[in-house]
Amino acid sequence: MTRFSILLAAALTLGIAGNVQAKPADFGKTKDGKKVQIYTLENENGVTAKISTLGATLVELHVPDKNGKFADVILGFDDASGYQGDGNQYFGCTTGRVCNRIAKGKFKIDGKEYTLAINNEPNHLHGGVERSLDKVIWKAKEITSKDGGKGVSFTYTSPDGEEGYPGKVNFTVNYVLLKKNTLRIYYRAKTDKATPINLTNHAYFNLAGAGSETVLNHMLRINADKYTPGDNTLIPTGKIEPVKGTVLDFTKFKKIGARIKKLDDTAALGYDHNYVINRKKGQKIALAAILRDPGSGRKLTIRTTEPGIQFYTGNFLKDQKGKGGKTYAHRSALCLETQHYPNSVNQPNFPNTVLKPGDVYESTTVYAFSAD
Repeated sequence: MTRFSILLAAALTLGIAGNVQAKPADFGKTKDGKKVQIYTLENENGVTAKISTLGATLVELHVPDKNGKFADVILGFDDASGYQGDGNQYFGCTTGRVCNRIAKGKFKIDGKEYTLAINNEPNHLHGGVERSLDKVIWKAKEITSKDGGKGVSFTYTSPDGEEGYPGKVNFTVNYVLLKKNTLRIYYRAKTDKATPINLTNHAYFNLAGAGSETVLNHMLRINADKYTPGDNTLIPTGKIEPVKGTVLDFTKFKKIGARIKKLDDTAALGYDHNYVINRKKGQKIALAAILRDPGSGRKLTIRTTEPGIQFYTGNFLKDQKGKGGKTYAHRSALCLETQHYPNSVNQPNFPNTVLKPGDVYESTTVYAFSAD
């Protein structure tokens, strides 16, 4: 059995495909006139996901509350122009080639140093400035997954040297919506030169509905006993330390806003930390986090093959206008980004992010929604 088959088999425990359809529609144009499409996935329960070819971006995600009332629970914009404006903070996009930060925009592979754009002074963030994966147009086609799910497969070929990264890389991102209100994202990459790869989805969640005033009343559990402490530019020091006894301890459900003020005067300006996911030996896909909104009863359970998860509390949201004219206030949404640890390419004791020719990068994250 291949690794892909194992991952799909593990994900089967979270839902079986229902009557899901994929429909493309126009979503505007890029600044240079390229057409952007958006695909709609809807299952028999009415759960709906919309994904754009610009950045293979998750634009909408409508799920029911405890009374069966639907709401869109992620931040985004009404058309492609919004995703190219100053208000976009990586909303819902496929992030890479390397998500999160690379220290001072430099790394070495096989003795050769590579230099990347500095777009989060003094570091490189989320793959670059002009041609990071969130800013390019992906090809899309409707698919049926091996476990019967209906979805959309996005592909993009990044040329050698794009944004300073070595190697021509073929990327695939598959979004599959399943019957039991579950969205699965599968990532795949192959390269012709050794290059770092670390992909995630950068969705901003508010389970009360996008545009709700705050996310600080949500309850969160993160399945992680340890985290990677960072310096004053949020680059990990290389140490892995316990969360016990700190404001970062979410091993049991905690109200997000209960202790966040203790982080206001830190470099993170709130929660913006990488957690080391607990995983049993040989376990492929593990519980990463559970998020609950007490008001609506909505619950999000995240499972992943990734070793880490970045918890970020929307500390830089700035009242920008989003879908339907809604305002996205400071800390009105949060991110739970499954990924390898930040700056792993420069930390030999962290899980490896360098993909070599002949090898295949694969990653799966599953988002399961329920309400109680």
